[in-house]
Amino acid sequence: MAAVTTLNPKAEVARAAQALALNIGAARGLQDVLKTNLGPKGTMKMLVSGAGEIKMTKDGMVLLKEMQIQHPTASLIARAATAQDDMTGDGTTSNVLIIGELLKQADLYVSEGLHPRLIVDGFDIAKKESLRVLDELKITKAMDRDTLLSVARTSLRTKVHTGLADVLTEAVVDSVLQIKQEGTPIDLFMVELMEMQHKTEMDTRMVKGLVLDHGARHPDMPKRVENAYILTCNVSLEYEKTEVNAGFFYKTAAERESMVVAERKFIDDRVQKIVEFKKKMCPEGSGKSFVVLNQKGIDPPSLDVLAKNGIMALRRTKRRNMERLTLACGGTSMNAVDELDASILGYAGLVYEHTLGENKYTFVEEVSNPHSVTLLIKGPNSHTLNQIKDALHDGLRAVKNAIEDGCVVPGAGAVEIAASMALHKLKTTVHGRARLGVQAFADALLIIPKALAQNSGFDAQETIVKLQEAATETGQAVGVDLSTGEAIVAADEGIFDNYIVKRSLIHSCAVIASNLLLVDEVMRAGMTSTKG
Repeated sequence: MAAVTTLNPKAEVARAAQALALNIGAARGLQDVLKTNLGPKGTMKMLVSGAGEIKMTKDGMVLLKEMQIQHPTASLIARAATAQDDMTGDGTTSNVLIIGELLKQADLYVSEGLHPRLIVDGFDIAKKESLRVLDELKITKAMDRDTLLSVARTSLRTKVHTGLADVLTEAVVDSVLQIKQEGTPIDLFMVELMEMQHKTEMDTRMVKGLVLDHGARHPDMPKRVENAYILTCNVSLEYEKTEVNAGFFYKTAAERESMVVAERKFIDDRVQKIVEFKKKMCPEGSGKSFVVLNQKGIDPPSLDVLAKNGIMALRRTKRRNMERLTLACGGTSMNAVDELDASILGYAGLVYEHTLGENKYTFVEEVSNPHSVTLLIKGPNSHTLNQIKDALHDGLRAVKNAIEDGCVVPGAGAVEIAASMALHKLKTTVHGRARLGVQAFADALLIIPKALAQNSGFDAQETIVKLQEAATETGQAVGVDLSTGEAIVAADEGIFDNYIVKRSLIHSCAVIASNLLLVDEVMRAGMTSTKG
């Protein structure tokens, strides 16, 4: 009897074999949910929220975050897999599959009496060897546009259908290359993801510039301007009451009128400075125009003055867009209107307003050298937009990882096949029963090519045999051709995965599976979790 029951008679305890069975059952249950999602031919899952909202996805990260997982072990695995996504942007589904398979293979030996500690020792040896094989397989090359297109395409085709993935691939790679600056880390926040429920998902595109989700606030302001100077500022152009309560006494209406004029004069002077600056920069007949993008408010009288002078003005621009605007158009964001000169202005060839139903969007396009761009996501309904948005997040991370790693690894299950075969060779040199742990790790890695083959409608065992034969004959890293079920040289076909994703995948799976194997007692006071 566990000692904890002395302290708490209601405590529920699962010991030794029962605790292990509990953990393995949870891991396999989670694996069964995500197994059919893996790869370009994976199936979709439909998640329905309590409010009846629909979310369709095959992205493991989205599934694990949206699903309500109550089992403690399954929740632990889900958190580890989502942490992998937070770090590297991909590999969530693979993470869950390999952890589940490691525990399943270990269970075969534990059920025959092998102590879990020996299997964990084998896992540790196998992990080091797998990472060595990964370093051998990595392809170090110049990250030109074609290579990045291959990396992005491999990632995106596992998230959305092939036709859409090819459209998104170009947009994703071009946007990352556009914001990349020598000597500074790539900041993906400089790629704005703007949703527009309009047309079809195939109309999603990259805008070299910025799309703002609001329009001008005055009906007489120009809706489309060309050759525009852009003033980005954070200046209040609206009348604000004083913070201190003060009373004023006046004898005549004229005195009251002069007091009102004096109160507004402070704001009117600011607006007048902007108007004079516009006249100086855009003389009559020059063909130039002027746009003001203000982070703070602009009140109706100020809007009226700006509209009369042909200035297009937007108020309450989001703070994150102010940083993007200066990167996209050039210029400097101003906090006062006292020192206005030509050097602080940005430039855009075209600024126009697009109205969609009740929503207004402002496009800032034809900028010379933008270091901030917008991915304009289009689709007929909200769940399509969400699906594309999730896919773009992963695609952007994949391209960023490839540039920062400076290398890629072959995809289509090639790394797992090569690592598994290397471990089978290594097994003969390992002494004692730890070699069974190496054997279990080698067999578990094959879950990735097996799942890829099964999801494409091929026999898993037959495919694995073909791949192993081809790898032995050619000596190259071969993966699964999902169209024929035959072996292909993944690198020749342009199927590349991120090095950092595979590396953290092998590392984290081995660590988490080892920790779960070494659990010999699960205690829970009061609540029932171990039954069933």
